[in-house]
Amino acid sequence: MRAEIIFHRGSPVVFPTVSVLAEFSGAIILGTMIEKTIGEIEAKIRDADSVGGDRKRELLQLVATLKTEVANLSKTDAEHARSIAGFANVSAHEATRKNQNPRLLEHSLAGLRSSVKGFEQSHPHLVQIVNRLCNTLSDWGI
Repeated sequence: MRAEIIFHRGSPVVFPTVSVLAEFSGAIILGTMIEKTIGEIEAKIRDADSVGGDRKRELLQLVATLKTEVANLSKTDAEHARSIAGFANVSAHEATRKNQNPRLLEHSLAGLRSSVKGFEQSHPHLVQIVNRLCNTLSDWGI
């Protein structure tokens, strides 16, 4: 860890450097942004008139699992985790619109699927959840 040692009353006190604090703050901000994005997805699903009760419950369960998996990924790759959350948000928006556009939904789902490519080995559960979410939305004909 990069730090400065300052003596206070004869005892050494270790302070992280500004760059370490900036990195730490950035991780907190990115994590908060991801949580906010997932929260927006949950709200869209809960508030959607176009999605029935059983579908809402299933979608909310998938999103809750996605939230956990994205949080795990954000510990090692916060930027990629944010991209996955963003594509999930767009997909949820397209899926819950009253006047749905199938092309826009398919484009958003393709982006979501693409966002997890390369994580099959390191985060297989994340890939499975994203694929289930995409398949669920597609199968419903939304």
